[in-house]
Amino acid sequence: MDKQNLKVIDRDMMKYIAIITMFIGHAVAWINLMQHPGDEYATYNMPVGLMIVSFLSLICPPVMFFFIADGYKYTRDRKRYALRLFIFACITQPFDWLIFQPLYGWRTFNVIFTLFFGLLAIMTWESGLILWQRIALIVLCDAATVAMSSDWMLFGVLFILFLHIFRDRPKQRLIAYSVLTALHFVPNLFSLGKVPTAKLLTGIVVMMSMFALAYFAMTVLYNGRKGKHPVFAKWFFYAFYPLHYLVIWGIYVMFVK
Repeated sequence: MDKQNLKVIDRDMMKYIAIITMFIGHAVAWINLMQHPGDEYATYNMPVGLMIVSFLSLICPPVMFFFIADGYKYTRDRKRYALRLFIFACITQPFDWLIFQPLYGWRTFNVIFTLFFGLLAIMTWESGLILWQRIALIVLCDAATVAMSSDWMLFGVLFILFLHIFRDRPKQRLIAYSVLTALHFVPNLFSLGKVPTAKLLTGIVVMMSMFALAYFAMTVLYNGRKGKHPVFAKWFFYAFYPLHYLVIWGIYVMFVK
């Protein structure tokens, strides 16, 4: 089969798929966490079906990582793009605290900050600085996500950077993506004995499968084209992320708490 015949998903369709699954997964996972504050293994205490549904959200982060790397190549003004990410990260943060401050305090920050530092890492890599300077600044970008405890800290920046560096070398890109995926999820095995083994192994398989599915969608099914309403879609996606925190918090307060 001609590979081009498989490229049936445009940019906006891909983002809609990602945010719908993200919303469903986050709703299940976050409402469960809010019911069990302080329990780091609360996800594994859910019925297996709900636990699997909660992990559906994991198709979204790699799609975000791909589009940051893609956006660097196609955006007209990279500095404005970075500024826009930073502004929306700041706008999103109060909504993030709405859910996570009671659970983890004020020390966590939302994923858009990680996307912002990932974009800065690409800009640094493509700068005219000598190699050691570029590496040092990229390390600082990655360290910033760890210091802020932003979502996907450490790994998010690396995913974004390697997706950019290897964009024209698919084999190396797949290897880098697979290694980072394994490094992120396999350490969950250290929880053996603390949570039911069957649930833990099922969770790891589902989480890694979501990342594999996202990679397949972005490299095989995505056609690189804009949707029919690109301006509306761009601002809708920016607005949806902070608002989905509010909606999930509202569901919890009105129907669960």
